[in-house]
Amino acid sequence: MPSPLDNPAWTSLTGPHARFAQRHGRVLRYQPDVATFVALPDRPDDRTWADLAALAGPGAIVPITTPHPPPADWEVVERFDVVQLVDDGVRAADEPEAVRLGPADVPEMLDLVERTRPGPFLPRTVELGTYLGLRRDGALIAMAGERLHPPGWTEISAVCTDPAHQGRGLGTRLVRAVTAGIRARGEQAFMHATASNTTAIRLYESLGFRLRMELVIALLRVPADTAATVRA
Repeated sequence: MPSPLDNPAWTSLTGPHARFAQRHGRVLRYQPDVATFVALPDRPDDRTWADLAALAGPGAIVPITTPHPPPADWEVVERFDVVQLVDDGVRAADEPEAVRLGPADVPEMLDLVERTRPGPFLPRTVELGTYLGLRRDGALIAMAGERLHPPGWTEISAVCTDPAHQGRGLGTRLVRAVTAGIRARGEQAFMHATASNTTAIRLYESLGFRLRMELVIALLRVPADTAATVRA
């Protein structure tokens, strides 16, 4: 049976994250200052690609996870192999030192992300779910939080630690704490990691996450002349 995790951006934007959605025809995306994800239905057709062209605009670069190939006039700028992992017995635990992060913390969160590169994080990403942080002498040194939200599931994302504090298990503590919060709502945690980041994958597997599937994220460039695409 299909799972909400098979197309998590779509099931998030048609479900718990519908309030963040922008729609054009058959295509959905997050509001641009919230997240970068674009969501297509499971079986995109010519009309779907036309809707995406109209929503994104000529020349725009959009991230797509569908296994279906784009039309011939769409340029594939780059591809990333990614793995999806699911909670399979994580030892979840509250973290007494963790603080809840909110809009007032966004400048520090953006700075930490810029220095550690855990993945896309935008000015309103913090609104997608619970974000927890650890501070030393008032400075934010580690964080982790919730991003995609398919029904019954919550993605753990933005796991990062200041380079000066790495190797002390701070990210592990926060992942366990975020997992505990997800379970308290009666949901399950999942994660994504680039397939080349074998160190992170081994760590998450050691925490109790299990590899569920592999997928490819393709960065596609919308044709500069979208008129023909939109008429398709």
